[in-house]
Amino acid sequence: MSARHFINDPTLLVNSALESLTLTNPSVALDAENKIVYKRPSHGPSKVSIISGGGSGHEPSFGAFVGDGLLSAAVAGTIFASPSAEQIRRAITSRVDTNKGVLVTVMNYTGDVLNFGMAVEKAKADGLNVEMVIVGDDVGVGRERGGKVGRRGIAGTVLVHKIAGALAAQGRSLEEVYKVAKLTAANLVSVGASLDHVHVPGRAVGSNAAESLQEGEVEIGMGIHNEAGSGRKKVNLPELVGTMLSQLLDQNDKDRAFLNVNSNEIVLVVNNLGGVSVLELGGITTEVVKQLKSSWGIQPVRILSGTYMTSLNGLGFSISLLNVVNTDIGGPSMIQLLDYPCEATGWSAPIQKTTWEEKNTATRENGAGPDHSIKQSGLKANGASFNDALASGLRAIIAAEPEVTRYDTVVGDGDCGIGLKRGAEAVLSHLKEKPATGDVVVDLARIVTIVENAMDGTSGALFAIFLNALVHSLRTLAPGEASPQIWAAALKQSCDALSRYTPARPGDRTLIDALYPFVEVLGKTGDLKKAAEASKQAAEDTKGMKPSLGRAVYVGGTGFEQVPDPGAWGLASFFLGLAGIKSDDDSWETI
Repeated sequence: MSARHFINDPTLLVNSALESLTLTNPSVALDAENKIVYKRPSHGPSKVSIISGGGSGHEPSFGAFVGDGLLSAAVAGTIFASPSAEQIRRAITSRVDTNKGVLVTVMNYTGDVLNFGMAVEKAKADGLNVEMVIVGDDVGVGRERGGKVGRRGIAGTVLVHKIAGALAAQGRSLEEVYKVAKLTAANLVSVGASLDHVHVPGRAVGSNAAESLQEGEVEIGMGIHNEAGSGRKKVNLPELVGTMLSQLLDQNDKDRAFLNVNSNEIVLVVNNLGGVSVLELGGITTEVVKQLKSSWGIQPVRILSGTYMTSLNGLGFSISLLNVVNTDIGGPSMIQLLDYPCEATGWSAPIQKTTWEEKNTATRENGAGPDHSIKQSGLKANGASFNDALASGLRAIIAAEPEVTRYDTVVGDGDCGIGLKRGAEAVLSHLKEKPATGDVVVDLARIVTIVENAMDGTSGALFAIFLNALVHSLRTLAPGEASPQIWAAALKQSCDALSRYTPARPGDRTLIDALYPFVEVLGKTGDLKKAAEASKQAAEDTKGMKPSLGRAVYVGGTGFEQVPDPGAWGLASFFLGLAGIKSDDDSWETI
């Protein structure tokens, strides 16, 4: 692992690299504050916009894929870290054309999915037409180890971008672009391998010898952030390629048989993880193509070999296979879309002479900020009653903080209670300054912004996604009176939205265990107190429940047998307060 760099300041490195994209492609601009690379506006007809992004360190993904015929914008985080939901929201709402809709693509990593998902739901709550595709193409970690999290997204993702971008450039609808992007993602498999881990500029060199690979040893299935794969082995290149192709294609490997390659047309991508010489990558590509034909009878119709998605200067490569299938949209095939011209420096297509000579200096004006005016919905409730009930629930969270903190100290890192209290106090302060108006969509939308700013971590992202989805759902049910039935229907839709971004379900020992029973009972009975009591019982039932997700999975021990899930307990406390039920020590009683 090389720890020597020309630029050792990671902030300077990312910012200057993003700036370089505007120097090498005059059709793109940079929102430096939010790390958004985007296409400069033109006078052409509106088309579907495509947005992607993720942590920096994977260049040329994603910023260098912004250009005509490919991405409309890309949002960058710090090295190997997801961009924030606010960065992504600004990209969606203010840096691309939204007239024909927006497709957001994201690789399957928890932080990326949650932050991009939060931004998508917020955009939907604002009335924009947005769809999201999550790409998980890696087979390096099989079904058993991947569990509910599923497959990681790696280099095959660039084919989703290229095909969807070409279709959007041809003026097709968001429904069609979304369908073909999902179809492409569903027909992709990839796997990587590396001779060493990489060093992130600005970080201390690790002293853990177990992280380093021995001379001649290869990490098979290594991810693009130094994550472990299926194992380490001393192999030569032919043996390594043979193992990787088996993981991609062997239908007898039930742990990894994610795709039955049954098409006469296969696209191959051999991707440089950043540190392999062009000469050596050529030799690797030849070996892959030879073995595909001799061992599997596959002759790819397109072979892409180059640097598409890196792991900084990772000394490795990945292999991706796309099973070309019929798009069923009465238009271009996947191969035609792959061949379609584009102007993006990360793709092997030159910038056209006319683009340079146009000297386009236009920029897209920054859109509405987080405190923008929110449209009235006509969904009404008594403002004073809304204020009082919500304040009661928030005070219940604050009162429960010591309990939640104690539980989280046993099974987590001890910050759950403080995070919930911080969010509750921020919303209470907001309600004092800006009491409810009586339009529940407006009132809730204002609160969502407070939650997003006051709460961080996974819980904060989950709450923000859920509340943004709730705003969107309530708006679709307006106008009228915000009855218990309306709230229950909107809450059910919000649960469905949240389920698209997290695999957590009842029984996994998370705050979901307290949420779903509340929604279900409210929908059946219309009785807030019964719903709150059901939530409390479900939270109590998490005591002894083995965790499937969250930090508790890694903590180990038997603490989960002694205390309920902290997040579920905190949420149940809120619902009880909302319903006018209070706690005296460990016993609950109706006021």
